Amino acid sequence: MNQDFFKYQAQTTPHPLAMEVSHANGSYIYDSNKKAYLDFVAGVSACTLGHSHPKVIQTIKEQLDKYMHVMVYGEYIQKPAVELTKLLAKNLPYPLEKTYLTNSGTEAIEGALKLAKRATGRSEIIAANKAYHGNTMGSMSVMGYEERKQAFRPLIPDVRFITFNDEADLSLITTKTACVILETIQGGAGFIEPKNGYLKKVRERCNAVGALLILDEIQPGVGRTGRLFGFEHYDCIPDILVTGKGLGGGMPIGAFTASGELMDLLQDNPKLGHITTFGGHPVIAASALATLHEVIESDLMPQALEKEQLFRKLLVHPLITEIRGKGLMLAIMLPSKDIVDTVVLKCQEQGLILFWLLFEPKAVRITPPLTISKEEIIKGCTIIIDILNSIHIK
Repeated sequence: MNQDFFKYQAQTTPHPLAMEVSHANGSYIYDSNKKAYLDFVAGVSACTLGHSHPKVIQTIKEQLDKYMHVMVYGEYIQKPAVELTKLLAKNLPYPLEKTYLTNSGTEAIEGALKLAKRATGRSEIIAANKAYHGNTMGSMSVMGYEERKQAFRPLIPDVRFITFNDEADLSLITTKTACVILETIQGGAGFIEPKNGYLKKVRERCNAVGALLILDEIQPGVGRTGRLFGFEHYDCIPDILVTGKGLGGGMPIGAFTASGELMDLLQDNPKLGHITTFGGHPVIAASALATLHEVIESDLMPQALEKEQLFRKLLVHPLITEIRGKGLMLAIMLPSKDIVDTVVLKCQEQGLILFWLLFEPKAVRITPPLTISKEEIIKGCTIIIDILNSIHIK
């Protein structure tokens, strides 16, 4: 299987971790040798309720017995998609009321950018340095990291970049700007939170010049920060909200939400302004609906903030320079990339899954399932501290 993996399946890096997965349950992934790994990554913030959550599995099985794909998105009334979009609307502030379901976060970003251009009649897009919104051509165009996109130019024109949290750059948002797209909490850059009312000030600037504000909640959304969506912490409501990852409960999904007035612009002039075959897939929508119900109706969101404090209490070490993020979207900052690599790889040897961030080489990702227990947090943090101790002694 290892040989076939490298021979037949395209890779994203020269050195994948290449653990052969047997099964996964709760907070654990098991390899083909039956070794258990405590999961502090959750499929990169995607497995909100952990692995094989019984309510999610049961809902998927029930939908499988009814029907799977029957028609391209938006033509037939399919109950799981309707109920999912309705539940989102009930739990989002006005005017966020209508949702377009896609297959992934990057597709939702594409749709959001198109909607902003369609609504404003403008072409300029403002994005942030060190931003990551996905890897399709439109999403890559608003990626603020030239090293990752230079090989694929030319990309979408009229994209300008500002620095996250730099209020002086807000003057670059003008009457030529169709939209400003920001991650509510910058992910690949190192889990950078907005400071000093930054998002609110961006919102005010967009209002002043008639630009739309797109907030990318693909990582911080669906309870990960202790609120259903991260923007709820920062007194800022976007015109277009993008989510994905954790919404699917382990299944592939993306979504963008706006007012009915905005979203209806994709219906006409031109018709089929945004289309997808598999978006809103009934099995995936059912999984997302079960996940969203569980997050909303349980105490997982307040627990996320309590568990954050436990992580911060346990992860104290001379080599840890800072812990960034909110809720269960955390990054421990270490002195060098070499130390980060050692920690991630040694932890895997010891049965703990950690991971890197895209653009910040000194960061270790900690984004466990929201369902992780306090005992499991203590167990994982003990492994991290033991490995840091072994490095520190050397």
